[in-house]
Amino acid sequence: MPGTLVAMPGVLPEGEPVPRDGSLPATARRAVGARGFGVYVHVPFCASRCGYCDFNTYTASELGGGASRETYADSVLAELALAARVLGDSPPPRVDTVFVGGGTPTLLPADDLARILDGIDRVWGLAADAEVTTEANPESVSPESLKTLRAAGYTRISLGMQSAAPGVLAVLDRRHSAGRATAAALEARDAGFEHVNLDLIYGTPGETADDFAASLAQVVDAGVDHVSAYALIVEDGTRLAARMRRGELPYPSDDVAADRYLAAEAALGEAGFSWYEVSNWARSAAAACRHNLLYWTGADWWGLGPGAHSHVGGVRWWNVKHPSAYAARLAEGASPALAREQLTPDEQHMEDVMLRVRLASGLPLDVLDEPGRAGAERARDAGLLDAGAYARGLVVLTLRGRLLADAVVRDLLP
Repeated sequence: MPGTLVAMPGVLPEGEPVPRDGSLPATARRAVGARGFGVYVHVPFCASRCGYCDFNTYTASELGGGASRETYADSVLAELALAARVLGDSPPPRVDTVFVGGGTPTLLPADDLARILDGIDRVWGLAADAEVTTEANPESVSPESLKTLRAAGYTRISLGMQSAAPGVLAVLDRRHSAGRATAAALEARDAGFEHVNLDLIYGTPGETADDFAASLAQVVDAGVDHVSAYALIVEDGTRLAARMRRGELPYPSDDVAADRYLAAEAALGEAGFSWYEVSNWARSAAAACRHNLLYWTGADWWGLGPGAHSHVGGVRWWNVKHPSAYAARLAEGASPALAREQLTPDEQHMEDVMLRVRLASGLPLDVLDEPGRAGAERARDAGLLDAGAYARGLVVLTLRGRLLADAVVRDLLP
């Protein structure tokens, strides 16, 4: 399928131990930021848990002792101080992007989100044109909080709309009303946000073609400059998965999801959006999410917060998941990292192919080995790759290829 709702994994992968001080090999620090540098901040709090969600998030009743929203910004700033010590005399030239995700970041006071951004600027410095994004639930922002965030330096907001259909929102256990997301988008533009994204989920049990068409129409009418649309996947351990096992709801249909994707491409294309990644559309190149592009093109980033992943110079690591364990490690002066891995050249190549094939800018053919180029030729002949781009030495998916992106990747990595 062209796109799936992705999350921090429910179970963290295994890896090698991380030194108590979080130090990195000299080879990893040698060229930090050469391909761009970003900061991700994970805010693990939610007012309630959505039925489909497998993210590393916690409601108030799930937090337990040792962690709270009130002290969370201080913990993040403590990890930031540790990050500054780890990178030492090899810091990035500037921070190109900051992305605050969750959870629901805007459950924190806007002043705390401002304080975290100021801390990042003080430690490494924000580029003059830095993109600074926060995610938000539509019901967790107000005109006043949006103005505070914009004044603090946030340039972009990503709102979790998911659907305009009340019945679909109910199946997903979303708390906002059907029209609140587009109202929040308009409030964000009024507050001065340069870029506003709305997230959609398609293929929810009970969603009709008309429901999704109405969602797309609301998105377009809201005047946003970016849309993300993901096929629903059912994660083990979620309330939605349990309901499906009991037979209360049918499982998602791949055929329906493909139809929804084609509908999204048609409606958004007609409204002036262009795809730049399989699940993402923007009104202009300037509206594309630069932070995600940084991930997809193999740049460096530091992930702050429980469960957050980082990547610097081919070393990837991930923090302990629970906010209490995260705060406790930092209070002891220790790295919150649970484990890490050094990516091999083969692993880096595999990830490069998997991610860049999904981009409209494409993957250079010369990145592929001989079997991979043979696979690309087969995909072109099958109509899954753009023939004109292929002639220019690029692997670029056609619309049909986007529907079969995973199969194309498998053919390029024999």
